[in-house]
Amino acid sequence: MDKFLHNKNILVTGGSGGIGKAIVKYLLSHQAKVGIHFNRHASSLNAIRKKYPERVSLFQHNLADSNRIPEFINEVVRQMGHIDVLVNNAGVAISSDLSGPDDPWIKNWKHTMDVNLTAAGILSKKVIQHFISQGREGKIINISSRAAFRGDTEDYIAYAASKAGLVAITRSIARAYGKRKIVAFTVAPGFVETPMARQFFDQYGKDSVLDQIALNTLTTPEDVAPFIGFLASGLADHATGGTFDINAGSYVH
Repeated sequence: MDKFLHNKNILVTGGSGGIGKAIVKYLLSHQAKVGIHFNRHASSLNAIRKKYPERVSLFQHNLADSNRIPEFINEVVRQMGHIDVLVNNAGVAISSDLSGPDDPWIKNWKHTMDVNLTAAGILSKKVIQHFISQGREGKIINISSRAAFRGDTEDYIAYAASKAGLVAITRSIARAYGKRKIVAFTVAPGFVETPMARQFFDQYGKDSVLDQIALNTLTTPEDVAPFIGFLASGLADHATGGTFDINAGSYVH
C-alpha cells in the first residue's frame, strides 16, 4: 500500500479519536501526508505529530460553524499545497428522546445535521472545486453508518437521517464527476468500539450489541482504517459510488 499512498495529501475530519484517529495512523504508516482536522482534544495528537513531523498538519475547526468551512479549506490548501483525498469522518451521535420537549429535540436535530451532513456537503463542494481548479484527480470518502440503511432506535433518528444523506452525497458526486476523474465512496460501519458508541453501550448494554452481530467480537477502529486506505489508494476507483459495509455481519443488504 505504501506505493499507492506515498506522499498523497489526505484530509481526515474528526481525526483526534475513534475511527478518525485509526485512519490517520494507518495512512501515515503507509507514507501518506495527512491533514488532521479536530475540534477539541489536540493533545491526543501530539504523539502522532512528534512521530511524523514532516507528514502531519493539524487544523482546528468547529464544523457546526458552516459559514467558516470555506475559510478552513483554504487554510488546509495553503498549508498542504493541495488535497488528493477528503475523508469526511467527523460526526456526532446525540441521544434525543422523541417523546420529550420539542426545543431540545429540534436543537439536537439541527446540530446533528450541521456536523454530520451540512459540513460534509460544504467540504465536498469546496474540495471538488479545488480538484477541478488544479486539474487533478480526487477522491472523497464519506463515513456513513449501518443506520443509514437499517434505521436506528427512536432516540437516534437524527443520526440515521444524517448518515443517509451522506450516501446521497456520495452517489451524486460519483455520477456527476467521474468524467473529471473525481470518485466518491461510502463506508458504512456498524457499531465500532469508540467513545462515540459508549453512550449507546451505557444505555442499552454491550451484550445487546454483541447479540446483533455475526462475529464474536465488536468491530474496532483498526478494522475500519485499512479499508479507507484501500479506497484512497486509487486501486478501487471503478467502485465509485459504492457503499462498503463494515458491520460484522449485523446488517446485510
